[in-house]
Amino acid sequence: MKRCVAYVRVSTLGQDTDSQLLAIKTAVEKSGDVLVNVYRDHGISGAKGRSDRPALNTMLEDASEKKFDKVIAFDLTRLGRSLPDLLATMKVFQDAQIDLQLLQNDLDTSTHSGRLMFSIFGAIGEFERELIRERVKSGLEKAKKQGKKLGRPSLLNDSTKAAVIELKTNGLGVKHICRLLKIGCGTYYSITNPQEKMAA
Repeated sequence: MKRCVAYVRVSTLGQDTDSQLLAIKTAVEKSGDVLVNVYRDHGISGAKGRSDRPALNTMLEDASEKKFDKVIAFDLTRLGRSLPDLLATMKVFQDAQIDLQLLQNDLDTSTHSGRLMFSIFGAIGEFERELIRERVKSGLEKAKKQGKKLGRPSLLNDSTKAAVIELKTNGLGVKHICRLLKIGCGTYYSITNPQEKMAA
């Protein structure tokens, strides 16, 4: 007998989670397992991440502490609408060895086919991350070929130079000057004396 929890969510305050919960309770009764908790996010969009969904966040924290064995939701969209968020949620369950059942999607990771689907989700997520890395790399190479300067905009202008010299003359330390002017140590040393960096 598994300790199951329900996760239910609706996007607007005018909706209710009763039908979702009824379907989950029916599934639990059929399986012979026991429902030990219900996590309910009411009036919260599925597009929002974990930090903006209190019940989801609590459930994931409880999952990490292995307070239950299985999560049941009505369908995949109840957990989230963003693939990265969904994969992050599923990873928490996987790491804690907690099963996930999605009633409408006919997915249950306690079964062979469910575990296969779970693996496919992970593969899709990795593929998406690889595509993003390739797009970034391609964009950087294109920018270099076009002669564009990469990196953060430089703060090295005449007023910054004058301020650094003035503050240094008045005896302020490197870190203090950098903090005041919101510049990096590299910028400071390029204004004062490059040799100073080596001596510091």
